[in-house]
Amino acid sequence: MATKTIIIDHGSGFLKAGLSGWNEPQMVFPSIVNYIPCRENPGPSYARRRVSLGIDICHPDTFSYPIERGRVLNWEGVEHIWSFVLEKHRQEHEDSPVLITESPTKEPGDRQKTLEIMFELLDVPSVFLADQLEMSLYASGHLTGVVVDSGYGLSRVQPFHLGRPLHSSGKTLEFAGQDLSSYLFQSLFKEDCNKHNLFQLETVATIQMSKCYVSQNLAEALEFRQSLPSESDGSTTYQLPDGALVELTPMQQLAPEMFFSPQVFDLQGPSLSQAVVDSIKTCETSLQPILTSHVTACGGNTLYPGFTKRLYKELTTEHFSSTKTAIWVGSNRNFSVWLGASVVAHLSTYRSAWVTREEYDESMRA
Repeated sequence: MATKTIIIDHGSGFLKAGLSGWNEPQMVFPSIVNYIPCRENPGPSYARRRVSLGIDICHPDTFSYPIERGRVLNWEGVEHIWSFVLEKHRQEHEDSPVLITESPTKEPGDRQKTLEIMFELLDVPSVFLADQLEMSLYASGHLTGVVVDSGYGLSRVQPFHLGRPLHSSGKTLEFAGQDLSSYLFQSLFKEDCNKHNLFQLETVATIQMSKCYVSQNLAEALEFRQSLPSESDGSTTYQLPDGALVELTPMQQLAPEMFFSPQVFDLQGPSLSQAVVDSIKTCETSLQPILTSHVTACGGNTLYPGFTKRLYKELTTEHFSSTKTAIWVGSNRNFSVWLGASVVAHLSTYRSAWVTREEYDESMRA
């Protein structure tokens, strides 16, 4: 492999990219493309529209996410984003190999389509397609344990033993950051809710980052909030870009509770903590103690204040009180997949996982 490998972790909400060997990705931006009508096609149809990166402020209603819930919906958009990333990095590292992370929910033909884009359209020398959760495991420094990843599109739980996933025990929950955003959109703006409104987008994103948290007990948190005097200390208010103040309701600030009490928000499926329990209990009994002692939390949602503490509380008080339980977290755990990939990129044990241009050409001729 070359000295530097270009690492691309393309999630449903954000793309993280950079050169291996760094402590964090050098590029982080929303996984968004927009289609701007052009002179040849001023209307909404797909024919001959111009694809661009991000949100166009003059046409805010034209943007979309090419990957949703870990599944590629728009390969043209994905190709455009990858092309942008490679163009930036190839200015100094022209012949670098590329490692791309894959979602466990990928479709059967996604691997072939990825190789086709990389070799035939972007002309890379070699490609490594790496499982996202396995990369998070390597970022934690463990070979055996449970990865709990909650990002923009999916929340996933996957046990590993000696670096290999125990596939039959993995759990995927289709509620994540985008559902939390949807709840805030609907509760804040109600009938005027418009997810292509830049003002509303900025408001929801800022509230999520600065005002939301996970309580250790929902009922107690709500009771405490109700007991507070009516005068606000500023912790429950948000100033809109136009200067107006909005008083946030308790449930708006406690919106990340949906990961622990999804039924409160009319979401299907078990809570994230219950998914961890179910996942571990389907593994061999002899493995369960070491799995519970190496639970790695990663993904952007785990950054909410109180998230990992609540996860630990629910695992220890309700399910694994008799065994040692430990939640492993890193300061850059929203980049865990990318960081693990940066480590794996140059491990000799993964040398056979790389696909070269010659191997790809030979497979296409076969």
